Amino acid sequence: MQAFAKSDIGRVRESNEDSFLCLSPLFVVADGMGGHVAGEIASKMATDIIKRCIIKNEYLKDPALALAEAVGDANTEVYRLSQENDQYAGMGTTVTAAYFDDNKIYWCHVGDSRIYLIRDNQLTQITPDHSLVGELVRSGNITPEEALIHPQRNILTRAVGTGETVSSESGIIDCLPGDMLLLCTDGLTNMVREEKILEVIRIADKDSALALETLVQLANSAGGVDNITAILVQCGEVKYE
Repeated sequence: MQAFAKSDIGRVRESNEDSFLCLSPLFVVADGMGGHVAGEIASKMATDIIKRCIIKNEYLKDPALALAEAVGDANTEVYRLSQENDQYAGMGTTVTAAYFDDNKIYWCHVGDSRIYLIRDNQLTQITPDHSLVGELVRSGNITPEEALIHPQRNILTRAVGTGETVSSESGIIDCLPGDMLLLCTDGLTNMVREEKILEVIRIADKDSALALETLVQLANSAGGVDNITAILVQCGEVKYE
């Protein structure tokens, strides 16, 4: 399995509050939120806890359950720290994780970071957005195009660490030859439309590093108003920067 990951501060933020884990067969992106450094702490805690929970078990009997429990553990620890330290009050993070096992992709998700499946030259969003505009799109009150410019598009309805418990969503995808998986934070998807994301990946062919470099450049060229993090997974060696 090959994966390449890239994270960029963008052009507006003073720090990068995104975190990621690119450690085959486990991949995670997390977009932190909170006051000074709190978002960075929340996202890093979440990815570290999920890594500890999953990687310590070399062979998972139930990857779906293991991912959900790991996200639950991350929620407990991030919330506990936010309650114990005023500096971190109100912090939280999105968490989007994928685990590859026996031609299956197990995923678990909270927030508005995303997983996309690239198959047969099509880009399909796998994870639902746990956001106000996500709910509005699913209810038919606004269109996906209207969601891109909605003034409240950054309001989350779920996040890890903002309450004692969190409800994650999960699923399983069959992994077919030629498939690619893109995990990314909204610093990419709010700046670059899905059609362009697919075009860049298709033109780059199997050069994941080139694809992500180009996507980050496009997000920054469009304003770079948020941190940008993405992981592109296929087959072979794992690389990151």
